[in-house]
Amino acid sequence: MSSTHKRYEADGDKVIRLKKECERCGDAVYMAGHSDRWTCGKCGYTIYKRGRKAT
Repeated sequence: MSSTHKRYEADGDKVIRLKKECERCGDAVYMAGHSDRWTCGKCGYTIYKRGRKAT
């Protein structure tokens, strides 16, 4: 059973996607939200969030 209720929210007639989808893999492949980045578990594509601290 998938956890669809965690990925979408209904607002009247509109459906809102709660998680970011991977730009490379396409629809229905969601990225994991970390504190400093978004990462795709399928292809490994990573998007860094702004404001991260330099180490």
